[in-house]
Amino acid sequence: MSAPLEPEDRPDEEAAEEFVPEPVLPEAVRQRITVLAAAALPGLPGDELPVPLRRVARFAPNRRARLGGRDIAAQLVADPLFRQRIGARVITDAGDLGVAVTNGVAPAAADPVEVAALAYLARPDGWRQLIDAAGDAVRAEADSAAITGQVRAAEQRAVRAEHDRTVARVEADKLRDELARVREEMGQLREEARSTGKALREALATQKRAADLLATEKGRAARAALDHEAELRRLRGKLADAEAAAASGKQAAKDARSVDDARLWLLLETIGQAASGLRRELALGPADKLPADFVAEASAEPPSAPERSRARAQDTDDPGRLDQLLALPRAHLVVDGYNVTKRGFADMSLEQQRKRLITGLGGIAAQTGDEITVVFDGAERVHGLPPAPRGVRVLFSRKGMTADELIRQLVRAEPPGRPVVVVSSDREVADGVRRHGAYPMGADSLIRRLSRS
Repeated sequence: MSAPLEPEDRPDEEAAEEFVPEPVLPEAVRQRITVLAAAALPGLPGDELPVPLRRVARFAPNRRARLGGRDIAAQLVADPLFRQRIGARVITDAGDLGVAVTNGVAPAAADPVEVAALAYLARPDGWRQLIDAAGDAVRAEADSAAITGQVRAAEQRAVRAEHDRTVARVEADKLRDELARVREEMGQLREEARSTGKALREALATQKRAADLLATEKGRAARAALDHEAELRRLRGKLADAEAAAASGKQAAKDARSVDDARLWLLLETIGQAASGLRRELALGPADKLPADFVAEASAEPPSAPERSRARAQDTDDPGRLDQLLALPRAHLVVDGYNVTKRGFADMSLEQQRKRLITGLGGIAAQTGDEITVVFDGAERVHGLPPAPRGVRVLFSRKGMTADELIRQLVRAEPPGRPVVVVSSDREVADGVRRHGAYPMGADSLIRRLSRS
């Protein structure tokens, strides 16, 4: 095939033909053109491929026409040289059919869609007529397919109508059989209705006899109810007498309790006056130091001393019991510091644990007015500890002594009879202080008490 002439080398008539609009392609022909061009793209050299189609040429064969079809069609219309190169490859691949189409001949046995697609790409003389003929053939095939579909639909409707008539005849036979069966059942129902009517009349007679018996029993029940009411009134009278006697007994008990309260008040007043006289006779003044202060001087370090935490056994007590013990007069609360903080504030640093516990104990001291001593194990020197709140004594055990031993010394130093409460979940500590008259409480009781403050 000779090379196409450039627009400036052609006669004016041929140049004018370039502006003839593209024919309107049937959809089947347009799709076939896109498939043929997409299949021929990889065969073109890279420099002959238009820039917009270089990316499309790298697609997989089954995706090239589907994803790049629009770009291929646009390039075929806009670039005659590209269309000529694609047409040459497609005509070559089509073999005898391509040669026939190049000569402007459409074989009778050839697919009109294939012929139109090859004619569009190769554009031999009379290619528009070939495309028009293919469009007519496609439309004829579409019309033939539509007519065939209508005939097939009519045949199907006829078959369905015949089937419906057959089904209707079968249903009619079934209905006739059903009507005969219903008539037979109606005869049976009439006979059952006569039997039921007879049974109903007998049941009504039985009901009348039962109603007469019920009226008799109601009379008997009414008489029994009257007797019950009389008995109830008699029992209520007895209850009123018993309540009056109980009221008298309560008043007597109240008078006796008043006498006992007066005696108890007199006894307590006597004891108080005796204690005051004994204090004056012994010339006892207010103590500058408490027993725990002496133990602190002898066996403990000030808050700047070293600290060490160690694991303790666990126990749990009721915080309500702790409140009761702290309500006793002149109570002394001794707290095993790290035993409480490791159970309640283990996620904090040791410094934050100590600060949290000491601050909470300051609140308890302000609420109760009790003496409070918190003891920590001493292992390394503690710096920057804030001042202890009013009423709270902070102690660290000296080197070679544990907080447990210091707590036992504090308990032994207290006078007999003074309420001393020791908070520790260490079973050994609890048993030791109980033998010296102190009240051991679990660490959980203090933690819950602090959470309420």
